[in-house]
Amino acid sequence: MLNIWVVMPACLPLVRRRCHTCASERFRANGKFRVNANHKLIDAWLLLLCTGCGETVKLTVLERVNVRSIRPALLDRMHANDPVLAAELLQDPAVQRRNRMALDWDGAWHLDTGGSHHLDQEVIDVSVRFAARIPIRPVRLIADGCGLSRAEVERLIVAGKLVSAVRLGGKLCGDFTFTLKR
Repeated sequence: MLNIWVVMPACLPLVRRRCHTCASERFRANGKFRVNANHKLIDAWLLLLCTGCGETVKLTVLERVNVRSIRPALLDRMHANDPVLAAELLQDPAVQRRNRMALDWDGAWHLDTGGSHHLDQEVIDVSVRFAARIPIRPVRLIADGCGLSRAEVERLIVAGKLVSAVRLGGKLCGDFTFTLKR
């Protein structure tokens, strides 16, 4: 029987970027936007707060864009400070490149295994699905989901009792499957 595990975001991730005031490297997104119009051109920013000193910085979302080229629904969501839009924009690779930032997902996700009924089975087939692009080590996911230590998961991989089509050594942010034989 195939078990489906889902990795879901629990909250907005921290943004890794250097603060100019206190040299901290973590910012918290509160989901608020600032939109500024200059004649027919619009600028839009997502506001972040430094976790060290509380300084506010702006992540550029739109820069000198003609008003007619923006979907009205997007503009309404920015004016309403939509937290779902903030989460989408934080994960957008173009926004990350433009603002030279990365996301810190530590403590901002949780694993839904659908219960612990799979723990007593001899062979476990699991399909792991990601609800968002969250880079996580598969060894950590498997250890959390099966109630094992990471060292025990590493031993199972070496012994050939834990197999997958993807490499379990690095970080993944895409769906994968694995089989565990006890």
